Amino acid sequence: MEIFLDTADINEIKLYKNFIDGVTTNPTLMAKASGGDYVSVAKEICNIVSGPVSVEVTAQTREAMLSEALEIAKISEQVCVKLPCTFDGLEICRTLSKKGISTNMTLCFSPLQALMAAKCGATYVSPFVGRLDDICQDGVNLIEEIVNIFDAYGYETRVLAASIRGVQHFADVAAIGVDAITVPSKILKQCFEHPLTTKGLEIFNNDWNNVSKK
Repeated sequence: MEIFLDTADINEIKLYKNFIDGVTTNPTLMAKASGGDYVSVAKEICNIVSGPVSVEVTAQTREAMLSEALEIAKISEQVCVKLPCTFDGLEICRTLSKKGISTNMTLCFSPLQALMAAKCGATYVSPFVGRLDDICQDGVNLIEEIVNIFDAYGYETRVLAASIRGVQHFADVAAIGVDAITVPSKILKQCFEHPLTTKGLEIFNNDWNNVSKK
């Protein structure tokens, strides 16, 4: 299972680089980190991690989207061009796949969107868990449906769980057998922690200190 950090913050990436397989970004994250110069930030991220780095297009029309996608792909061989799960986005995905360019289809909210992405040769498809939960739909169930469809038909597209809102989401999609997950730093940090671990250490240290004082 691949673990990606969902951020464009260089300090966060450096902190967790030994525990992640790559990085995902989006225009919001890039805007906060780059001040408009997303290419430099993307290059710096690629220098820190050895795995895939998703960089998303912002263009709206098919022609502009393709042009931007090709420019993004030039940043590094590590870059995975992130595209929306729309008709135009999927058309661009098909074109990039034929050129051997990695893609990550984002804003996926249904099994059939994921199926179309797989048929277009997407490297990753990113179903959003938390945003479905927000509208009283089961985001984890969506991940399971897509994993089952891909397994049934042997698609190579990897399911990348996104919009993860807590460690329970993380554990749930991992138990399903999702290929990859992307999480913000605050959730990744919680994966190293548990209140019983903290409490146990306090007890051990107190006991040791009491003995060593005798």
